[in-house]
Amino acid sequence: MPKPIYIINGPNLNLLGQREPDIYGYQTLADIEALCTKQAQAHGYQIVFSQSNIEGELVNQIQAANKLGSAVVINPAAYTHTSVALYDCIKACELPVIEVHLSQPHAREDFRHVSYVSQAAKATISGMGAQSYILGLDAALHLLTLN
Repeated sequence: MPKPIYIINGPNLNLLGQREPDIYGYQTLADIEALCTKQAQAHGYQIVFSQSNIEGELVNQIQAANKLGSAVVINPAAYTHTSVALYDCIKACELPVIEVHLSQPHAREDFRHVSYVSQAAKATISGMGAQSYILGLDAALHLLTLN
């Protein structure tokens, strides 16, 4: 069995389904995890799914993925627009990293238009709700087949 794909979630994503459902939808993070598990298993992969509100823990998770995983799908949430630490960590990561967002950051507040993460990630998928995760997972799987 191949190494797992890490799906890493940033701050406040534990509140999905409750927080601003008009922007983020009604699906919970557990719902998204179930969708990702099913999609990964259909391609012979397992996932390691995690969420943290703490920037340093997200860095630790990416570093762990770099040693133990085959790819990373990350929704850095608000840290997208502020975290040089995530940028540096992703730049150092030897795995394909796909950035995903439930909403479309460029259709929102101006401060959301800059992503440090997208400057280091292989690709960014946004604006598709929970489907952004499935598309991100598919992108990671595609990149893994190229190697």
